[in-house]
Formats: sequence, structure tokens, C-alpha cells
Amino acid sequence: MKKDVIFGKKPVLEAITGKRRIEKIMITKGNSFAQEIYQAVRGLNITVQTVPEEKLNRVTRKNHQGVVAYLGYVDYQQVENVLAKVYEQGQTPLFVALDGVTDVGNFGAIARSAYALGAHAIIVPEKGSALINGVAVKASAGAIEKLNICKVPVLKQSLVDLQQNGIALFASNLSANAKQFTEVDYKVPCCIIMGNEEKGVGKNIVELAEEQIQIPMARKFDSLNVSVATGIILAEAAKQRMAD
Repeated sequence: MKKDVIFGKKPVLEAITGKRRIEKIMITKGNSFAQEIYQAVRGLNITVQTVPEEKLNRVTRKNHQGVVAYLGYVDYQQVENVLAKVYEQGQTPLFVALDGVTDVGNFGAIARSAYALGAHAIIVPEKGSALINGVAVKASAGAIEKLNICKVPVLKQSLVDLQQNGIALFASNLSANAKQFTEVDYKVPCCIIMGNEEKGVGKNIVELAEEQIQIPMARKFDSLNVSVATGIILAEAAKQRMAD
């Protein structure tokens, strides 16, 4: 069993009421104390998923009673609070939003680059994003614990809210309409949106963006690893901002 997992009704409820950091709770459908779990997490930024019992059996072979919780490593921040703090400090916001990035190693590497290259926060959706576990923290070289991580119910709505607060959206995309990533002005308040290698950024989010950006390839190839691509784009943003 993984050391960042707890299971069983009583341990999970005690973890919630004891205000331990919890990344996610998985509970079997029709579980007799599901309502008790949902009541306990009300008002807290904890994702609860209904899953088949077989999925929990793959996590632990012990008596999990149909509920497993992944312990968290960060205290999630509200996007609006981070934005206000950045402006209060007289800085220009630079955010990274991840759409469908589920690999914990990639997330950790992105966090490492984001922290080193001056990003103020990473924004992820509650569903369909990487667990922030020990592997992710290690891959980030500890940057995850220093960087603002914001988990939002719906990524698109959060990005719309950013736009309404004067934040430009730059979405990574391989379409013919996309500019080379060096042609965009990152000195403005902005959010760089990255997707996973298989599907990229969702169409509904790409359509929101003021600019679509891509990294030119010297050879014909599908795409770069998302953590590498994010690092390249953030390096350009840092270069522009430091030259200001």
C-alpha cells in the first residue's frame, strides 16, 4: 500500500475532521456511509469520486470498507486571492493552466519550471488532473510546496473569470492558426494554457484564447512532452520579462 493513502470509514472521517490535507477521496457506489463522507467534506476543497470496488482493490488489498483517501501535499489557493496578492505586490501576473494533464511526473516537472521561471500559480481542474502525491513532489524538487496551486471546479469558467480581470489567455495548439511561441508578448498579465500530449488543450478552451501558440519543430514529429514544452514557453516568458 502507498504511504500517502488511508482507507476505511473511521480513518478517513478522522482525517477530514482533523483537517488533514486530503487530495481526493474515492468511494464505492451505493456505499452505506457515502452521505456521511459528503457531509464531512462540505465546504472543503476535496474531490470525492464514485468508483467501482475493483479500483479500490487495486489500491489496497486490506479492508477498505469502500472508501480510500489520498493524502495531500499542498493547501490549494483561490485564483482570485492569488491574483489580488500578485497585484498588491506590484507584479504582473503569470499563470499556467493545465487541461487534462494527469501524469504526476509531468505535473511535478511543470511545477519545477513554473516556480523557477517566475510563474505565480498553476491552475488545474478538480477532475481530470494529476494527483499531487509524493512522486509529483519529488519530480518538482520541492517546488510544488512553494508554488501557488489552484484547484477549480470548472477550468473554462476560471479562465473566463481571468479574462474578465484583464488576463490574456495563450493556449498551446498545433493548428495552422497558431503563432510561434516567441511571437507573443508575455509581459502583459497572462495565463499560458497547456494540454496533454494526446488530446492537447480542449477546443472549448482554445476558442477562448486571445492567442494560440506553438513551438516550431526542426523535424516532423507529433509533439513534445508537455512538461518540456511548458518549460520552453515559460523560459521565453521569463526572458521577455527580465529584459523589461
